[in-house]
Amino acid sequence: VLQDCGADCAKFQKSELEYKFNKKALERPYTSEHSWGKTYGEHKRHLEFSHDQYKELKKYAEEIGIFFTASGMDEMAVEFLHELDVPFFKVGSGDTNNFPYLEKTAKKGRPMVISSGMQSMNTMHQVYQIVKPINPNFCFLQCTSAYPLQPEDVNLRVISAYQSAFPDIPIGYSGHETGIAISVAAVAMGAKVVERHVTLNKTWKGSDHQASLEPNELAELVKAIRTVEKAMGSPVKQLLPCEMACNEKLGKSVVAKVAIPEGAVLTLDMLTVKVGEPKGFPPEAIFDLVGQKVRKNIEEDETITEQAVENHVKKVKC
Repeated sequence: VLQDCGADCAKFQKSELEYKFNKKALERPYTSEHSWGKTYGEHKRHLEFSHDQYKELKKYAEEIGIFFTASGMDEMAVEFLHELDVPFFKVGSGDTNNFPYLEKTAKKGRPMVISSGMQSMNTMHQVYQIVKPINPNFCFLQCTSAYPLQPEDVNLRVISAYQSAFPDIPIGYSGHETGIAISVAAVAMGAKVVERHVTLNKTWKGSDHQASLEPNELAELVKAIRTVEKAMGSPVKQLLPCEMACNEKLGKSVVAKVAIPEGAVLTLDMLTVKVGEPKGFPPEAIFDLVGQKVRKNIEEDETITEQAVENHVKKVKC
């Protein structure tokens, strides 16, 4: 599904439950409508894929030509993913302020994608200072840890703040909102990585499903992102080849507002701007023409051409 939609990478979440939770957390009764067991431990054990299942998933991803990785939700999960030879580690928001975990993960030498849900800018500066000297290949994702996420809590402007604060690393976006518009906007703001949850059915049991994209939405998102990436283009503003036809047809010229006799010195009230045939001086040259002497009679409504103006040096557009 992910490959058909055009995504680059499938990411799961891997936990070694006794290392992620303490005993009391696993023994806590879990009576939610989303529960798959009487305790939180039973619930998580029901959902957690085994090591063999992860190996099978990675093999399948390689067969279909897509990257495969996971968020290592504790230090032992990172050890397993390292053995699995994933292309990069994902650090979930819940471990971003787990500094010993960050150090150990960074020392593995694989690229890292670090989400920033629930964190402060001060913490993110600390994360940067811990990871950067050990492993320069990492990026931050702006993220808000709410499922589903409301637009007013997205704070896309944090992307710009991260770009300013950490100019030497890529910045991305991890979204839990519904729909695709906000993720597309993140790309327009310069997000280099986009992470979204994906489900086959939003009505399935589990709190994440309603904050996820179904395959048709993912395909639409990928297509929109690729379009926006193309559209970002160049910061150089200039007349483009694709604009020439419009410029030829509708580009305006300086035109004589009144009949101008040979030898007259041009004043502003002699000139106007119209779509002219033939083309003459562009409108931005009108003030430069004031004070110039004309070398032939120019009829009212006639285009002012270079041949009609004495000693005119054409300004080259840069």
